[in-house]
Amino acid sequence: MKNRTVKNTLAAEMIDMCGLPVRQALPTRQVEQISPFLLLHHGGIPTMAGSRPLQAGVPPHPHRGFAPVTLVLDGEVHHRDSLGNSSIVGSGGVQWIHAGKGIIHSERPSAALVEKGGLVAVIQLWINLPAINKMDAPWYKALPKNELAKIQLAPGAEMHLIAGTFGESAGPVKPSSPLIFASLYLKPGSIVQFPLIEKYNAAVYITKGNGKLAGYGIAETFQLLQFNNDGEGFTFTANEETHMVLLAGEPIDEPMAHYGPFVMNTQTEIMEALRDFNAHKMGILIEEI
Repeated sequence: MKNRTVKNTLAAEMIDMCGLPVRQALPTRQVEQISPFLLLHHGGIPTMAGSRPLQAGVPPHPHRGFAPVTLVLDGEVHHRDSLGNSSIVGSGGVQWIHAGKGIIHSERPSAALVEKGGLVAVIQLWINLPAINKMDAPWYKALPKNELAKIQLAPGAEMHLIAGTFGESAGPVKPSSPLIFASLYLKPGSIVQFPLIEKYNAAVYITKGNGKLAGYGIAETFQLLQFNNDGEGFTFTANEETHMVLLAGEPIDEPMAHYGPFVMNTQTEIMEALRDFNAHKMGILIEEI
């Protein structure tokens, strides 16, 4: 297999998001997006024992025109939204929102976690939607770890497939455009040769550990490595216990306009999103105490 070369190495820099410190691997000053992937945040929600769940996490806010996806790395996240969904997903699980024409949601630590105190660690990924899907009816899926497709890539290397297909396996989410989103769990010394579809943009982000990426060198924690579209896949050898997320997808070749939590195709559509949000057309979310 001819390995792809690395186009960019993006260090996830610390930023403030609604008062929470998170690492932002995408976008950066170098790279605005790796279409269809728009944003990748890696961060934690600290909680003090005995505090109230509604004092922690991310309060209600809207989205339109893309899919905000949360992969829970540690702890438990309580999702509520304006569609009436309320669910808790723990470590290794995923919360997938197809925002479509509009949804309001919040993400808080679970009451059980807040009672004892601890840290919620997550990856938040924003995935663009094609224009034809931006005004779909919104929907939400809560996916515990045991509902993801488990694939043994090599001895000591397991993939949890969240969306898309790999060989004869399919993730529980059928995305609106062709893509793969997956977690890779690697033991020390494991070697993964991962094939990629030629037209897919692709990148990996390392949340823990490090290893050797063939043709590149050592890839480390908190790095997002964007590949060129010049090979059949990539080969990674884990030096220690490593977790990474894989992003691979067919680019969406359409104009894009964005403002805060809205991602559309034109500035007019952004203004319409603001108008609809202010008119409560995306629903209302009142969180229970």
